[in-house]
Amino acid sequence: MKLNFCDLSKSFGSLEGLKNVNLEIPAFQTLTLIGPSGGGKSTLLKLIGGLEYPDEGTIALDDKKIVYDEYSLRQHRRQLGMVFQSWNLFPHLTALENITLPLYRVHGYSQDEANVAGMELLKRFEMGQHAHKKPYELSGGQCQRVAIIRAIAAKPKLLLLDEPTSALDPMMTAEVLDLILEQKKAGTNLILVTHHLSFARKIADWVLFIAEGNIIANGSIDQVFEEQESPYIKHYLDKVLNY
Repeated sequence: MKLNFCDLSKSFGSLEGLKNVNLEIPAFQTLTLIGPSGGGKSTLLKLIGGLEYPDEGTIALDDKKIVYDEYSLRQHRRQLGMVFQSWNLFPHLTALENITLPLYRVHGYSQDEANVAGMELLKRFEMGQHAHKKPYELSGGQCQRVAIIRAIAAKPKLLLLDEPTSALDPMMTAEVLDLILEQKKAGTNLILVTHHLSFARKIADWVLFIAEGNIIANGSIDQVFEEQESPYIKHYLDKVLNY
């Protein structure tokens, strides 16, 4: 997968989320976005996912520009799976129903086909016994696993993950990161926002370091983590990786 940003800007009132970003990213399977909080990582991910509209500029995936009108965005979003910091499950639906709803409402499955596919995935990821539980009956890690299963159920072209472990304890975090790594091994294309730098080093083909609305470094793991010359980035990496 390739990704291109041309003169991309996004503001929220007086706050500049992204400032005239220009970058072409070569072929990747897993792209990680790292950097300090509030730097623009989540904004960039939401623009790629069509959840926010740019004020200026364009984004192209595999040389196809994202068009920000409602019809085009619906078609674009059908190709994506999205997972967020809060799992955003429907509280009145069971784990299985949360997974199957998009399959038969959006992706053309019959309800029976969706139920079969959903149960197969829940069993595959050791969640079969929780299929008929509602979110309040599940742990945070289990809810996030359901959210990831829902995102991958329709076999998306690209999976977007925005700090999917930020609200989890260490054991739950490890479980969710294992599931994400399994998706990479299965060949899924991923764009991941994360503060887990050790995991970013393990999973990424390409890394963007984003701060103050700008991409201030991009490259392979070695280029960003090992060969970095920017004092600001080196200080950030040293501080975070120290813990």
